[in-house]
Amino acid sequence: MPENITDSRSGAGYSRSGTVVPFPLSSRPGDPAIEIGDPAGAVVRRSVLPGGVRVLTESMPGQRSATIGFWVGVGSRDEAEGRHGSTHFLEHLLFKGTERRSAMDIASAFDEVGGESNAATAKETTCYYARVLDTDLPMAIDVIADMVTSAVLDPEELEQERDVILEEIAMDADDPADLCHEKFAEAVLGDHPLGRPIGGTPEAIKAVPREAVVEHYRRHYRPETLVVTAAGGLEHEVVASLVLDALKRAGWELDRGAVPAPRRETVPAEITAGGGVQVINRPVEQANIVLGCPSLTATDSRRFAMSVLNTILGGGMSSRLFQEIREKRGLVYSTYSFAASYTDAGYFGMYAGCSPAKTRQVIDLLQSELERLAADGVEPGELDRAVGQISGGLVLGMEDTGSRMSRLGSAELVRGEYVDIEASLARIRAVTGEQVKELAAELAAAPRTITVVGPFESAAELGF
Repeated sequence: MPENITDSRSGAGYSRSGTVVPFPLSSRPGDPAIEIGDPAGAVVRRSVLPGGVRVLTESMPGQRSATIGFWVGVGSRDEAEGRHGSTHFLEHLLFKGTERRSAMDIASAFDEVGGESNAATAKETTCYYARVLDTDLPMAIDVIADMVTSAVLDPEELEQERDVILEEIAMDADDPADLCHEKFAEAVLGDHPLGRPIGGTPEAIKAVPREAVVEHYRRHYRPETLVVTAAGGLEHEVVASLVLDALKRAGWELDRGAVPAPRRETVPAEITAGGGVQVINRPVEQANIVLGCPSLTATDSRRFAMSVLNTILGGGMSSRLFQEIREKRGLVYSTYSFAASYTDAGYFGMYAGCSPAKTRQVIDLLQSELERLAADGVEPGELDRAVGQISGGLVLGMEDTGSRMSRLGSAELVRGEYVDIEASLARIRAVTGEQVKELAAELAAAPRTITVVGPFESAAELGF
């Protein structure tokens, strides 16, 4: 049943309510579609097709484009030993040809209609998506469905793509900011699979055999794990029919009694990393710093307080980190805070890039700003400013079909519920200064991990 959410804050512009609708995994083919409308005329619908395939759409009146995404609930965390990097490998290989199409056929299909296609591998999901004119949506569904169901995984293409992925990893390693974030995630999450790099390591990519990649594909790309989301100028029934026809053409067995695959367990994992300082030596002109700790999961009710905390601490030009470290002291060009949340783990961090000679001073300032928020709480005006910034960004971010398509995918795969814009805004506006202070105190008290990429041989050079 829908859950009504009412904003508890008073004042002009804050007297709205919203709706939260659960997405049950017990739904079977033939069950009535779940339908959610909004005052602007957009309609979200969810159906379960034979085989347990889930289809979610958001019809947006007046849109001439549509974005379609084929999601599989598998990411880098799901790779067995000896298969690390397989998920990202598949992201590349599915564009290399199917039984019906060559790699050139796939690329040309979107180029000749002015469309865009791509894919994204994450730690818990993989998505293949395209944005096209509404009239070209049937083509996009057919091509992506063909890729997801019928990839050839040609041995020669695989070996060629192995070199491409190694180049991609090398490119990322040459970016000191990217390297700092990646090494921080590994350190803060310890032995948890979420700590592994999404693309794999050079050693893993060189070693993974084709058989392991093929097995990973067959194990995880199945009807019950597939989620198709679309937003824009479309009709739900048409999208569902096109998806079903495409899967049948591919020869997938679609059992009418099947139900969707279970979602991941949301019990928080025990993170065993105990903090500390790690230094990665690179001959760069600017030191890159990330400082943080384990934090909230994706379903933690305090995630709205985390959004407000992040905005106050490091979410823009008016944030504390920006004002104190850049504007007042001129020590950095870029500084911000962030949070990454997954099903059973997450982490919080603060970033800054500075002259190597100022590294320790900047580290101390990052720590002191978090500790000051934990001790003194939110200053007058900060809460309203942060809520306004988040609210405006949330609404503006929903202006394009790609954002809405992605939002549906996350709703189905991660949280198992659809939270409309008004409900999301109400939850953000309901955050109190005391909740932000309590969360800041929890973060400040946690074991702290510090990662520095710069021209240093050891942590001792930084006074640790």
